[in-house]
Amino acid sequence: MAARRVRLQARLLLLLLPQVYCEYGMVHVLSEKGSSKGKDYCILFNSQWAHLPHDLGKASLLQLQDQTASVLCSPSDVPDGGFNNQIPMVMRGNCTFYEKVRLAQINGARGLLIVSRERLVPPGGNRSQYEEIDIPVALLSYSDMLDIGKSFGRSVKGAMYAPNEPVLDYNMVIIFVMAVGTVAIGGYWAGSRDVKKRYMKHKRDDGAEKHDDETVDVTPIMICVFVVMCCSMLVLLYFFYDHLVYVIIGIFCLAASIGLHSCLSPFVRRFPLGKCRIPDNNLPYFHKRPQVRMLLLAVFCISVSVVWGIFRNEDQWAWVLQDALGIAFCLYMLKTIRLPTFKGCTLLLLVLFVYDVFFVFITPFLTKTGESIMVEVAAGPSDSATHEKLPMVLKVPRLNSSPLALCDRPFSLLGFGDILVPGLLVAYCHRFDIQVQSSRVYFVACTIAYGIGLLVTFVALALMQMGQPALLYLVPCTLITSFAVALWRKELAMFWTGSGFAKDLPQPPLVIAPVNCPELPKDSNVPASQQETEQMTNPTLHVKELHGPTLTAEELADNDTLTEQSEISITQSEEPAGHSKDDLESKCLNLEQKQLE
Repeated sequence: MAARRVRLQARLLLLLLPQVYCEYGMVHVLSEKGSSKGKDYCILFNSQWAHLPHDLGKASLLQLQDQTASVLCSPSDVPDGGFNNQIPMVMRGNCTFYEKVRLAQINGARGLLIVSRERLVPPGGNRSQYEEIDIPVALLSYSDMLDIGKSFGRSVKGAMYAPNEPVLDYNMVIIFVMAVGTVAIGGYWAGSRDVKKRYMKHKRDDGAEKHDDETVDVTPIMICVFVVMCCSMLVLLYFFYDHLVYVIIGIFCLAASIGLHSCLSPFVRRFPLGKCRIPDNNLPYFHKRPQVRMLLLAVFCISVSVVWGIFRNEDQWAWVLQDALGIAFCLYMLKTIRLPTFKGCTLLLLVLFVYDVFFVFITPFLTKTGESIMVEVAAGPSDSATHEKLPMVLKVPRLNSSPLALCDRPFSLLGFGDILVPGLLVAYCHRFDIQVQSSRVYFVACTIAYGIGLLVTFVALALMQMGQPALLYLVPCTLITSFAVALWRKELAMFWTGSGFAKDLPQPPLVIAPVNCPELPKDSNVPASQQETEQMTNPTLHVKELHGPTLTAEELADNDTLTEQSEISITQSEEPAGHSKDDLESKCLNLEQKQLE
């Protein structure tokens, strides 16, 4: 009973204590000789001691006196002559903030900088102490104090001020262009490749390059497993960040190398050089005898990832490499992963919508520090011993000079999930557009909706001044827009099921007529019956809009599939008849493709 009463009294005491205000500011330092430009350093202050001016022009430029050899806890720590119109820098510890600033004020100081080797905390006090002190007091990190001495020497001047935070930073424009561009290009590329596969099967692609066309269809079970893995990994990172961050960095380097290779390989294949292959061997991967140019591309992509991995903490330029690798990774994932139905898209987006909101807005009520697990992991824990950051984000340095950018968040971040998850829906919309011949209305509408959702995210970020779950705004914008377009076009049932929409579409009457292709030269080494079979199983068709007997688009696609299977079986059982035959066959098939499109 007594212990409960003590706890109750302690809680009441905490409620009665004044709140300690924590604000970021800057101290502008320059040499007294005026031989070099000034530099801003981060400070943490409590405006209840004294307010700092918002404009550097209104701040007093005073001499900084290095007194870090003492802690300024007793009159003996005060130098002869005091701190007349100066800002002393003293070490933290051994006494309260009030005792230090009181001694400084009594001896003529116009401000006080307390140098801390530990994490910066706001200098607190009580109401009577706040009323007694009228000079500003702030904390400066020990590393910044060393940099001041190294950059400017001992004779320096400084001015403490706290400019207002800008509503929005200009780097948001760069992030917006990168994100919307990645979603648009990735969705367009993924949809186009998926449809073109039906017409490219007759080409004799090299075995080493066939894996580029492989895709993975996402099922509801895979979605559930993926979300469970995301939740587990996020919680593990929150508790074991310093150990797992290097695993994530290694995975990112490997995945980014593969993504960059996948994005650059179509351009490299257009070069006429390096088509020769390596000699026969029994080495892993090399036994497929890849082309020299593709091998050099692989070396280049791995080198880029290794360079980023080594210099990833270089804030001046490493973010450019990280963004380039991140965009390549997102494009590769959008090209490889495919959602076959709008029902699957809705399930994935809604589940990740709940996941994002829970870990940003709900977890602060569950953690001891009151911090969001998502924001803490994405930005890196402040008490991390490694000071490493997760690379699974697009990052752009802040372009506006502000205390928040200098002290806590020098970069604006956008996670890969905020690009990939809506991007999969955009890719599905593009595939549906192509198959129903809707002039890409779904694709354009969904891409615009993604851009609007991203703009709403930026506005919410500016208004709330805290990390926002981007999927909270992106998911409703993209899903509702796609649903509304399908409802408006009266194609909702087909759009929802996805895979079976072709046979239900209202199609114009179709009739099949032969195309006048040159007759293929006969091969004397192949039996006549087999040549007749080839001609029967490989008819080249074109479509005319006529009235009468019709074939649906799906049946036509089935005929194409049977035709292509027959071509493959016959081609495998015979030797090439020469370049002339292949050229004529290719021309006929290309003509077929154009007419079907």
